[in-house]
Amino acid sequence: MTFLPHTLRRLGRPAAVFALLVASSTAMAQWKPAKPVTIIVPWAAGGSTDQVTRVAAAEIEKHLGQKVVIVNQPGASGSIGSKSALEAPKDGYTWTAGAAKDLGTYKVLGMLDTSAKDWNMYLTVAHIAVVGVNPNAPYKDMGELLAAMKAKPGQVSVATAGVNSSGHAAIEALSRAAGVTYKHVTYDGGNPAVVATVAGETEVTTQLAAEQTEMIRGKRLRPLAVVGDKPLEIEGYGTVPPLSQFIPGFKDPVNYFGIFVPKGVPAEVTATLDKIWAEQMPKADAMVKYAQNRGAIFAPVAGEEAQKAVFPAIQAYAWTQQAAGKAKVSPDTLGIPKP
Repeated sequence: MTFLPHTLRRLGRPAAVFALLVASSTAMAQWKPAKPVTIIVPWAAGGSTDQVTRVAAAEIEKHLGQKVVIVNQPGASGSIGSKSALEAPKDGYTWTAGAAKDLGTYKVLGMLDTSAKDWNMYLTVAHIAVVGVNPNAPYKDMGELLAAMKAKPGQVSVATAGVNSSGHAAIEALSRAAGVTYKHVTYDGGNPAVVATVAGETEVTTQLAAEQTEMIRGKRLRPLAVVGDKPLEIEGYGTVPPLSQFIPGFKDPVNYFGIFVPKGVPAEVTATLDKIWAEQMPKADAMVKYAQNRGAIFAPVAGEEAQKAVFPAIQAYAWTQQAAGKAKVSPDTLGIPKP
């Protein structure tokens, strides 16, 4: 399957999966929040999480009849903001957002005592990582970059949003598959990491397409490869080849993003969100347009289907970190078997 941003991609079967959820929610009073809802974005403004969460929040506001406020709280690879949401009163008024992979691996990395099962997941899109380089860098294609990384172990600088970020997961998967090492330069979010590469502070970034598309279209970044086994069409640019074209057999699990509500909130809160995700979010034109423009995959999925969808990326990244010696807790002790 080619990742075509102009095509609506619906991963999962939300209509079928949510049928029982919607039926049960009709018997429960619709939640009408008495005050604004806060979504803590645990990354800097302008990054992929910030972008898609603001679009989703505007859609949710239409159906809740209440303001949804975005608060950026970056730091410690997203774990600080996630911790704030986890420890907030369980009244349904404080949520968080980001990559589901992060929530599933914080405990592995010793960052935060939580797991994916601690959260009600409302997925919005799947994002794809891209290897992008500064246009002044000497690498004209992915083959040249891999050759340089092999010739200069640990010297090619790569900007990401830090350990446990999507960009870090991407470069780790690449480095292990290609048998290369790199110089890791971290920032408080995907957007600062991309800007750093544009400015020449680093040679490479492996952040998400959503964070790079504007710079790619403006010829301020040169995309070399999609970190996966399928090409990506970027509107206004063209086709970016898959990493599997340069590293045969390379694959990377789908990286889902969404809004996360801690378990333990009143049942009418999650029943209302279940209903919105089943009936309204799949028809949200603004979400579809965002995915089209940013090289993402529209994936409005929730409930158990969401938990199943996000697990492969959690599993892959947890064991990549274990193999790299960066895990503080062995994934198998947390119910994450080796793939």
